[in-house]
Amino acid sequence: MKKTVIITGAAGGIGRATCLQFAEAGYQVVASDIQITELEKLAQDLKSMQAGFLISEGNLEDPDYWQRLIADTLSRFGSIDVLVNNAAWRVSGSARTQTLETWERTLRVCLTAPVFLTQQAAAVMEKQGKGGVVVNISSMMAARPSGLVPGYIAAKGAIESLTKELAVTYGRQGIRVVGVAPGYIETPLSNDYTDQSGENISQKLIDHLVDFVPANRGGKPEEIAQAIVWLSSDGAGYISGTTLLVDGGFTPNFNAYSIKHLQYPEEF
Repeated sequence: MKKTVIITGAAGGIGRATCLQFAEAGYQVVASDIQITELEKLAQDLKSMQAGFLISEGNLEDPDYWQRLIADTLSRFGSIDVLVNNAAWRVSGSARTQTLETWERTLRVCLTAPVFLTQQAAAVMEKQGKGGVVVNISSMMAARPSGLVPGYIAAKGAIESLTKELAVTYGRQGIRVVGVAPGYIETPLSNDYTDQSGENISQKLIDHLVDFVPANRGGKPEEIAQAIVWLSSDGAGYISGTTLLVDGGFTPNFNAYSIKHLQYPEEF
C-alpha cells in the first residue's frame, strides 16, 4: 500500500519541490496552501507524474482548517504516514516595530499550526499502529538571528525544541519527529527584502550571505526536499528528536570569504 504525506506551504519553493520529490518516491501527496492558483499549477505537475494527490486550499491560522485537512486526507487516502510542517509567514522589521498582529500571525502559522497538526496527525498514526514521521521545517536563523524578524526567529527556535519534545512524546508508538533547518535557499521568500524607499535589496543581501557560505552558492529547493524525503524514509529510521542543518556550511563559518581573502589572499 502506498504511503500518504501531508505537506503544508506546498505551493512554492521548498514545499513545491517536496511534493514533487515525494510523488517521485511513490507517495500519495496532500498539498496544502493558501494560494489556490499555485496549488492548481502544482496539481498539473503531479497529474503529469501520474501521482495520487489532493490539493487543499486553506488558512493555517484557522483551527477549523487543521481538522478539515486531516479529515479530507483520511477521506481521500485512508491513512497518514508523513506530515511535513513547512508553511511559513513573516514580515521584516525589528522588535522595535513588531506589532502584536504580525507577531501572533507569524507564530500561529509557523508554530501553533504545526503543534496541532502534529497532534491530530499523530493521533491517526497511533491508531493505524504502523508508526509515522513528522518533519518540522526550521531555519538556520534559529541559531543565527538577523535582528529583523523576531516572530519568525522565535517560532523557528521553538519548533526545534518542539521537535525534541514531540519525539519523546510519540517515540514509543513508532512515530519519529525530525527537523530540517535550511540555510539560504533560492525561493521567492528570499527575494522580497526592500529598503525604506521600497527598493528591492534582496540581491545585496543574497551576495552578502553567499560570501559566508563555503559551498559558494545558495541552496536549491530540491536539495532541501531530498533531505526531507530521506528523513521520512526507513533509511533514516534511527533518527528522531534532532534537526538537520542544510546550509552549505554557513552556520559554523566565523567570517566572510571576502575578509578571509583580505587577510590571506593566497589561501582564500
